Amino acid sequence: MDLRIMTEPQQGASYHTQLALARAAEAAGFSGYFRSDHYLTMSGDGLPGPTDAWITLAGLARETSTLRLGTMLTAATFRLPGVLAIQVAQVDQMSGGRIELGLGAAWYEAEHRAYGIPFPSARLARLEEQLAIVTGMWATPTGETFSYDGRYFQLSDSPALPKPVQSPVPIIVGGTGPAKTPALAAKYAHEFNVPFASVADTKAQFERVRAAADGRELTYSAAVTTCVGKDDADVARRAAATGRGVEDLRANGAAGTPAEVVEKLSRFAEAGASRVYLQLLDMTDLDHVDLIASEVRPQLT
Repeated sequence: MDLRIMTEPQQGASYHTQLALARAAEAAGFSGYFRSDHYLTMSGDGLPGPTDAWITLAGLARETSTLRLGTMLTAATFRLPGVLAIQVAQVDQMSGGRIELGLGAAWYEAEHRAYGIPFPSARLARLEEQLAIVTGMWATPTGETFSYDGRYFQLSDSPALPKPVQSPVPIIVGGTGPAKTPALAAKYAHEFNVPFASVADTKAQFERVRAAADGRELTYSAAVTTCVGKDDADVARRAAATGRGVEDLRANGAAGTPAEVVEKLSRFAEAGASRVYLQLLDMTDLDHVDLIASEVRPQLT
């Protein structure tokens, strides 16, 4: 099983906090560092305030060397599709070809109100057009142009530049919608992610996507809130630092001693996940990263 680190910087993290965690993840041998794309905290004061996902990833692209970097998931409402294609391609160039684009419809209406971002209806239909435009621009041969006439977005004779280093940039689609989400993943995604769901619900959604994909190969992954301690006291200390209870984390994530967390993550593997994004809520706890790398990851490879 491939393990990646996932973070929620809108809860309160500067760029330098994120950089320290990304470097710790790289040094510990994790394959990727992914972050959410939010501008408003879901709890607490969120100090020192939000950071932009793609500006952050551009910085990390220049200050890391092996990590895969990306979003889980970029909000389609935040950026026009042509602009997003430019941004991701540029950051992919800056990283030497290590970027992955997770793209979702967006759901958190409060952050749109807080920062004056439109929160339109028909967001899944808009997401489908964004996926078509971003992938279409990158696939357009250099020297040719790209046009698109959709219901929500129109492009005319775009030079479709710049090009990313990777061809294609891996696209991640995720969610638990029973019909439209699997259809979008089957058409556009290289990876499908189920975030923060039970093992049973994750397995059921994977099966829907496999049916929609009709033989097309995808990577299947899960995002799991993770809290690991050497013993029960260590687990309780780490849980308290996140404001979550141990039993809550055990029920709705992977929490406990290394053996307990290995058992839980192994159940996701049995459900079909070949990759897990470990959501670490305390971004300042670098020892947590080392503990997972030394005591959990070896038992899952």
